[in-house]
Amino acid sequence: MAPDDDDARLAAKEAAKIRALLESAVDAIITIDRRGIIEAANPAAERLFQYDEAEFQGRNVSFLMPEPYRTEHDGYLARYLKTGQRRIIGIGREVTGQRKDGTTFPMHLSVSEFEADGATYFTGIIRDLTASKRAEEALRQSHKMDALGQLTGGVAHDFNNLLTVIIGNAELLEMRLQDARLREILAEAKEAAEVGARLTNRLLAFARRSPLAPKVLDLNAMVVSLTEMLHRTLGEQVGLSTALAPRLWPVRTDISEFESVIVNLAVNARDAMPGGGKLILETENLEVDALYAAVEDALTPGEYVRLSVSDTGTGMPPEVRARVFEPFFTTKEAGRGTGMGLSMVYGFVKQSGGHVTVYSEVGKGTTLNIYLPRYRGDETPAMPASKASGPAEATGETVLVVEDDTRVRRLALTQLQELGYRVLEAGSGAEAIAILEEGAPVDLVLSDLVMPGGMSGIDVCRQVRRRWPGTRCLLTSGYAEALVDGADLESGWLALLRKPYRMEDLARAIRAALDAG
Repeated sequence: MAPDDDDARLAAKEAAKIRALLESAVDAIITIDRRGIIEAANPAAERLFQYDEAEFQGRNVSFLMPEPYRTEHDGYLARYLKTGQRRIIGIGREVTGQRKDGTTFPMHLSVSEFEADGATYFTGIIRDLTASKRAEEALRQSHKMDALGQLTGGVAHDFNNLLTVIIGNAELLEMRLQDARLREILAEAKEAAEVGARLTNRLLAFARRSPLAPKVLDLNAMVVSLTEMLHRTLGEQVGLSTALAPRLWPVRTDISEFESVIVNLAVNARDAMPGGGKLILETENLEVDALYAAVEDALTPGEYVRLSVSDTGTGMPPEVRARVFEPFFTTKEAGRGTGMGLSMVYGFVKQSGGHVTVYSEVGKGTTLNIYLPRYRGDETPAMPASKASGPAEATGETVLVVEDDTRVRRLALTQLQELGYRVLEAGSGAEAIAILEEGAPVDLVLSDLVMPGGMSGIDVCRQVRRRWPGTRCLLTSGYAEALVDGADLESGWLALLRKPYRMEDLARAIRAALDAG
């Protein structure tokens, strides 16, 4: 065999290797000559920029760049060839690319120079940074929301104690007032305090510090049960329709809180459709794989139930969409919203182990998706039980009130005495245990959850359960970091009353806790 044949065969073999490497490369690779004219582009470049191979050939590489880089590119290249001044060649940097459809994307471009047959060429290796940029933004957003959550959670905790005292004493005063005008003034004050209570509850939900009582839920059944109320809420100009998946997987969440989420989203949708429109509630079983999770930042692979709430309203521009979950951010005029609705939804869904996304286009509408993990246990799905029609009466029981805040403790003592209970008091967990150890007959311990001194309310209740099993326990809290998973609540031996509460709520909770055993 002639030497020339060997050289040709070797050259062909090397060319095949290079072609195989180019075709299998994940990153886009483009080669240009010294004038910027494309000599070759690999399949990854075709996919990234959305052009066929033939559309690359013979064109100046600048057509893959947006302005002003497109116009300036040839000047950069000429300057380098003349002066050796480097901007990208041999250095690499983050730049912007433009696809065939006109959309732009962030990319990292590294360029190397080589010579062949006496001519100078440049090869650019291009890595799409879209996914990494999205992940960075999601991480920044998550850190920002966590910092806001810590701040708002602490404020809401203290504020809930104040509101408990205000609402409770207003109710006690209302019971004694005979003057109609004074009762009217007091009613307005109490109503304002209750608005504050709703706001703090939303703050706690956003901060993921709400005490939840999760139960297994059939989401389809919940949507159906809310339909009549939603029709009334939306009004005649907004049509409501549902698309419920058959054999929907069960989920596990706080039922009453999730009802509030659906109603809140419906009200937001209604306000985005001032001239009328359509609201669609859709459920779906969804298996999230790694590819889907990469697109939906912060969503991990697994099985989910997705609730989508879509409207045909005004939609949101990108700068508004980026901030919709921030507390107190609102585009509504003064007096029409607190800016806490969607932040509450975000915090609650995250606390429930799920994820929430929003898609919106100006003039076309908005879709908000809630993802909740599929429940695989044996618990039967439940719907919320109806509340009793009025305050339950005492039947001679003794309640031990454990509360470190003097004002809240004094209020609870007065309320319980008004309800007919015999009352003992303790300012700390240790003091409560000492009272029980002295042999005082106690039917129920009513304890704040978060207390100083190293013994929380749940520590008190656990000791009571172990040492005095005939005594029931009821916790109160407006901030329940230790109970966010609800493990003890779900076991059935421990109940929780959320602050701030009305006297009727206290009476009902006390009666339910006493009757549970």
